[in-house]
Amino acid sequence: MQKNILLIGGSYGIGASIAEKLKRNHQVIIASRTKENIPEGITHHTFDALNDNISDLDLPPKIHGLVYCPGSINLKPFKMMSSETFKEDMELNFHSLVRVVHGLLPNLKNAEQASLVFFSTVAVKVGMPFHTSVAAAKGAIEGFAKALAAEYAPNFRINVIAPSLTDSPLASKLLNSESKKDKMAERHPLKKVGTIEDIAAMASFLLTDGSQWITGQVLGVDGGLSTLNIN
Repeated sequence: MQKNILLIGGSYGIGASIAEKLKRNHQVIIASRTKENIPEGITHHTFDALNDNISDLDLPPKIHGLVYCPGSINLKPFKMMSSETFKEDMELNFHSLVRVVHGLLPNLKNAEQASLVFFSTVAVKVGMPFHTSVAAAKGAIEGFAKALAAEYAPNFRINVIAPSLTDSPLASKLLNSESKKDKMAERHPLKKVGTIEDIAAMASFLLTDGSQWITGQVLGVDGGLSTLNIN
């Protein structure tokens, strides 16, 4: 069955890769602030998750899959983090997600079974220095996703992907040299930095019928960092 898949903020990076993977068999719609990199054959709506209402868009009455891509990586010592920084990260990562899901409830309910995919970070499970703000915001997503999955089962399947640092535009400042990439790769049991394709492959799987018995999960796509200690 061809599905209607909506990506929020999917005009580049992981979102664009998900769109490329799914567009052959499904109707993929991207709602994002920019449209420069929208893959061919995909419908685009201009949408700012921080300021716009998703219900104002002309979307199909049935949404079978939803991926919320906007996020931030704010890595600083806690003493340098203002309360405003925490508010901004929470607003983009969590509160805007909640507004999107709330606005799409009618479309999601119209689908026989909808699959929702959110993004967290390995730093929620593994305490890491300088991650206080992003870990707090992503931790809220994990709790929200599990509670929502319980409330709307069996009509919705809701899962969260928790990557380690991935070589994507969002992390470009942290991986802008080969030496930085090599250093980060050494931290992971699999001795590599994650790629956009690694994360997009998991997200695409969670949106298809092959994952129809998976819900309420936080899936670590992190090179083994969250579960293995090989040092």
